Amino acid sequence: MSRFADIKTVALAGLIALGLMAHSAPAHAADTETLTVAGGCFWCVEADFEKVKGVTGAVSGFAGGRTENPTYKEVTGGNTGHFEAVQISFDPDVVSANALLDLFFRSIDPTDAGGQFCDRGDSYRTAVFASSAQKAAAQKAKADAQAALGQTIVTPILDAAQFYPADAYHQDYYKGNKLVLTRFGPKKQASAYNAYRDACGRDQRVKQLWGSDAPFAS
Repeated sequence: MSRFADIKTVALAGLIALGLMAHSAPAHAADTETLTVAGGCFWCVEADFEKVKGVTGAVSGFAGGRTENPTYKEVTGGNTGHFEAVQISFDPDVVSANALLDLFFRSIDPTDAGGQFCDRGDSYRTAVFASSAQKAAAQKAKADAQAALGQTIVTPILDAAQFYPADAYHQDYYKGNKLVLTRFGPKKQASAYNAYRDACGRDQRVKQLWGSDAPFAS
């Protein structure tokens, strides 16, 4: 009888443990926060921020425009009002929104109102889409960056906007292995991305502006 009671006790303890695990999993997921930024080519912003400790993911997409569920072709065509944007998910216990905002301003050319690097036009403009809780931090990060750079920063701090993920082709492009046809010839996506980033002059310009403060420029 005592052995049966022991088995019941162990089984009950196991059920309680499973219940606690099931309860705690969504609570941890709910602790994840998001920050949406536009920094020119979304492939590059996604690639940069997925390297940051505490960032749990980054999704390429569009924000700030008037067209619902826009396509890449529509956005780059210039008729939607959308920016190429990246929604960054992060664990605030590991990295703060303030730190991510500081990294963001130092990973772009925030003095350029017409696009970024070789990519020109409205869809390649920079911006921070800040929630009400992030607005003060975003304004401070912009002011700090302007003081550090000694030049006028034109990147606007905008209200949080609906974010539309781009199609699967554009997600994690920088590490993809599919063969694509580029102006450099047929290449795997990762190689095509590296060739594009170098030819576009992104890292060169960021290093020219920010020097040793540039967090991602190689």
